[in-house]
Amino acid sequence: MNLELGQQMHALCRELFPICRSLTGAGFRSSMDILRRELPALTMHAVPSGTQAFDWTVPLEWNIRSAWIETPDGSRICDLAQHNLHVMGYSEPVEAELSLEDLQPHLYSLPEQPDAIPYITSYYSRRWGFCLTHKQRMALQPGRYRVHIDASLEPGVLNYGEALIRGETEEEVLLSSYLCHPSMANNELSGPVVGTYLARWLQSLPRRRYSYRLLIVPETIGAITYLSRHLDAMKKNVVAGYVLSCMGDERAYSFLPSRRGTTLADRAARHVLSHLAPGYASYSFLDRGSDERQYCSPGVDLPVASVMRSKYACYPEYHTSLDDLELVTPAGLAGGFTAVQRCIEAIEADETLSCSTLCEPQLGKRGLYPSISTKESGKQVEAMMNLLAYCDGSESLLDVAERIGRPIWELGPVVSQLKQHGLLVSA
Repeated sequence: MNLELGQQMHALCRELFPICRSLTGAGFRSSMDILRRELPALTMHAVPSGTQAFDWTVPLEWNIRSAWIETPDGSRICDLAQHNLHVMGYSEPVEAELSLEDLQPHLYSLPEQPDAIPYITSYYSRRWGFCLTHKQRMALQPGRYRVHIDASLEPGVLNYGEALIRGETEEEVLLSSYLCHPSMANNELSGPVVGTYLARWLQSLPRRRYSYRLLIVPETIGAITYLSRHLDAMKKNVVAGYVLSCMGDERAYSFLPSRRGTTLADRAARHVLSHLAPGYASYSFLDRGSDERQYCSPGVDLPVASVMRSKYACYPEYHTSLDDLELVTPAGLAGGFTAVQRCIEAIEADETLSCSTLCEPQLGKRGLYPSISTKESGKQVEAMMNLLAYCDGSESLLDVAERIGRPIWELGPVVSQLKQHGLLVSA
């Protein structure tokens, strides 16, 4: 695990955290500008409001400048300048004075988490609202309250980011994340930040068998919009993919499969996590909640799964102000990066191989059998012999790695040696 890399990713999260983002608007664009600084290959696209995307319509663009409530004693609460979660996402503009009784239907809090500000949105119905801690709400006194939301809901655009890192083939691995939540670190920022650094790592590789496409979209509507414009090409080219979500805490590793559950992405992820984090949490597609819903929907059926740290909706800070930069750590981000990196290495390494000799080959005359026996040399020879025993052209290397109980990324050098000596050939 690369902690220095984790620290770099955490610093990028800190830079992005204060920006008020939503499905559309200036916050999304300014966040994308920061990610594009780190990954110049990332291009930003715009789709006009009102554009039809399958059964959905691209919404109006929302921008907010200021918002607050003034209490009867003249103090301000729920100030957007203090925390982005204080205002319901997509709130329409309002200037009003009303009683506490009339204000209450527009207030949102969590009685079971009295110190947390909830994350609440109303994307497709016109309303306004404020979010606050339950302790703060219970302390409100009767009287007249002034409410102010300076926001606009107007025709504009939906933006998304895309970077294609070409490999030796047109076949692609999809990495998709979202950038549409305000000031939440694990559920929001960890995915696009890890995705950006994965793309940088992929660019640095001297050889890539597959091409890699990084998408950074507004969740749900962004993925649907992208699919509506590129579905045929994706169905033709995508061989595996991962939704990058909730990748930054240190509590767990989690896996959520594709709808089919048997794709290359599923097999690679299960293999990696069984070695990297044997006690990982395994979920069903019935537990889905992010953009795997779109990529795996009937008729789309892309081979896309999710590898996470603590899964969305399964940790107490989810969708609250407690999902912050203390929950997300450099070590957590580095672990999330490593898990997907290993999945990519597994996908790159997977091929079907055959042994070129009948019976057991003599390793010694090829310099492959150590003249001095040690514990490590014994493991190397064991891996060689087991590969030769199972590489018969009927199963892929990922299947063989599962059979012999070795991580596929450790088998790469062994496969290279056996190929160099003509003992393994691509089937």
